[in-house]
Amino acid sequence: MRDRVDASAGLVLRRWKAEDAWAVMTAFADPLMRGQSVEPVDSAQAAARWITARSEQWAADSAYSFAVVDGGGLVLGQVCVGPVDRRHATGWVSYWTTATARGRGVASRACRAVARWAFDEAELFRLELGHRVNNPASCAVARAAGFAVEGQQRQKLQYDGVRFDVELHARLATDTEPFPA
Repeated sequence: MRDRVDASAGLVLRRWKAEDAWAVMTAFADPLMRGQSVEPVDSAQAAARWITARSEQWAADSAYSFAVVDGGGLVLGQVCVGPVDRRHATGWVSYWTTATARGRGVASRACRAVARWAFDEAELFRLELGHRVNNPASCAVARAAGFAVEGQQRQKLQYDGVRFDVELHARLATDTEPFPA
């Protein structure tokens, strides 16, 4: 499987590297990102562990995490397919962008590219994702990447003692390819 994907408009998806630790630590220092990892990513060592875990998941064929970088190699975010269920040929898509990359279409272009990669390279048939209903930007990313709304899970997530509903989206290998944003 290819571990590098050329996305549109100068974006590249590539596997995480040890030298990305500073970029990962900086991204997770953003208040919007702090709760997005199981363990805090608040030091160079924690960032290195985070990157190592992504590599181990790839090796185990359980998840495929890509750094989203610009033409100069600057890390703009992450897009991931995983966990993967081989029996049913499904995968869960997640994504995040750095503060400086938000609002520029980076996440939607990365999601379109990783979906095509997952269908063609990883031989998956169905991709799913979810976002809090109070996050319209994440919903816009999902829709722009061709993920159709399928439903809502009530009070699924809890952050800082507050429960949030999650809207579910999915894209099938047989769906029409979305138009670039």
